[in-house]
Amino acid sequence: MTGDDWLDAAKTDARRRQLPALDPMLEALARATRALRAAEWNLDAASRPATDTDETDDAPGT
Repeated sequence: MTGDDWLDAAKTDARRRQLPALDPMLEALARATRALRAAEWNLDAASRPATDTDETDDAPGT
């Protein structure tokens, strides 16, 4: 399911439930999701190994 498919289904469901006020919120959520998925840092996170053993960047700051 693509983001556009999800948005269409969510908007249809909101209308079926007689909640038309959700439309602008669903649109905003879809735009934010697209922006987050397209963000450059997202590419860096995806390339990080699943078995990260480097604990130095996971340690709490002091």
